[in-house]
Amino acid sequence: MLLRLAEKAFRPGRFPFPLLHIDTEHNFPEVIAFRDYRAKELGEKLIVRSMDDSIKKGRVVLRSENQSRNPFQSITLLDAIAEFSFDACIGGARRDEEKARAKERIFSFRDEFGQWDPKNQRPELWSLYNTKTHPGENIRVFPISNWTELDVWEYIARENLEVPSIYFAHWREVIPRDSGLLPVSHLVQPKESEKVEKVMVRFRTVGDMSCTCPVASNAASVGEIIAETAMTRITERGATRMDDQTSDASMELRKKKAIFNFVNLIRKTINLKV
Repeated sequence: MLLRLAEKAFRPGRFPFPLLHIDTEHNFPEVIAFRDYRAKELGEKLIVRSMDDSIKKGRVVLRSENQSRNPFQSITLLDAIAEFSFDACIGGARRDEEKARAKERIFSFRDEFGQWDPKNQRPELWSLYNTKTHPGENIRVFPISNWTELDVWEYIARENLEVPSIYFAHWREVIPRDSGLLPVSHLVQPKESEKVEKVMVRFRTVGDMSCTCPVASNAASVGEIIAETAMTRITERGATRMDDQTSDASMELRKKKAIFNFVNLIRKTINLKV
């Protein structure tokens, strides 16, 4: 959807920025295939930075291969920002996804360590934005911050946009676990007491395969998804991301912990060199 907004803003010229994807290597194959297809169709430059490289460099340390990589994406993102000297990154986050997001501005400022301080954000009166940054700072820009999941699907319908097939109802092998349906993959296998079921499902959001659950659904068209979304009272992250169900601000707490550990690692490295 953000790509369509960019098309409207800059076509017939090229985008004045590249596309960037931080690949956790835990992504659903359908999503990666659509990413490559869409970038090629647009004819725009796609930069992919992998978390595997961050792991090999020792900048990300996981307990196991199956551990969710969601909290550690910020580290790979910070490395990419430094590599290409990006002063801003445009993303599709929305305030209704999680309570922690409700405090975020459309222009969200991060310090040199990528940390977000909700008490130190700039006012955005009358849609006027202060984009000045100090050395080392970075801006995350969220143009659809005030949109809802329903707004997104209604825009997709209006613009007749393509989306990955994984968002529509399809048969998939899943494992009922806790309060979700975990999709079977090389990362997720049934425990001894669990049973694999084949269920008609669709994904409301996509992320790390190890913790992103589909929802039972027969919605096979954009119109049916709009009708279904209008009736739901649980956000897509709350309903489908197992790592977001521990608290109302799980996502931001995980990011803070990952960045805190990263900062400590840098400080230790500096001290060792001294």
